[in-house]
Amino acid sequence: MALTLTRLGHACVRVGTAHGSFSIDPGTFSDVPAALDGVSVVLITHVHPDHVDVAALAAADDVEVHAPTEVLDALSEAGARRDRLHAVAAGDRLDVEGVAVQVLGELHELIHADAPRPANVAYLLDGVVLHPGDSYTLPPAGTEVDVLLEPIGAPWLRLGDVVDHVRAVAPRLVVPIHDVLLSDPGRASAVRLLGMLTSAQVVTLTTGETLTVG
Repeated sequence: MALTLTRLGHACVRVGTAHGSFSIDPGTFSDVPAALDGVSVVLITHVHPDHVDVAALAAADDVEVHAPTEVLDALSEAGARRDRLHAVAAGDRLDVEGVAVQVLGELHELIHADAPRPANVAYLLDGVVLHPGDSYTLPPAGTEVDVLLEPIGAPWLRLGDVVDHVRAVAPRLVVPIHDVLLSDPGRASAVRLLGMLTSAQVVTLTTGETLTVG
């Protein structure tokens, strides 16, 4: 089944299928209204506000949320109904709008030894699209990822490690995300480095642009 990936700013992607749409990580740096418009399911990788706009998602009464427990606790405290909040962890498998979603990963990458590391999950969609959240999570051995959504700008990352992650995943396409903290020259530098040092084709999507997979 073909999927459409529409980038909605920073780490947020809206996934379109033949059965409907869902969004991943509609955070405060993203176009949250577009991410939530008409969707019935949202997937969240971790609790940081650039990945989940707690107030907006708590107010979206008709949206089911799959996320680590820390995210669900924050949403519940903000007034979200518990019956629409579903905890996920590595090893879980979901069917979301006809897409087989495999939950991977465990923790956010280290920012500093004195900074807490929240739970962070990655989502593998139909075995071909990987959203790692804030982590260098790898897909299961033997998985041929077609599209890797790869963070390129954050307090926790070094571009050399980004290159190594892309090489390890070995996708056909890499779409840079998580870049709101970068200047235009900084973003261009990261994209250029990925193009030089990995075999993946780098596809840059601006907010609102769509890529079709499959």
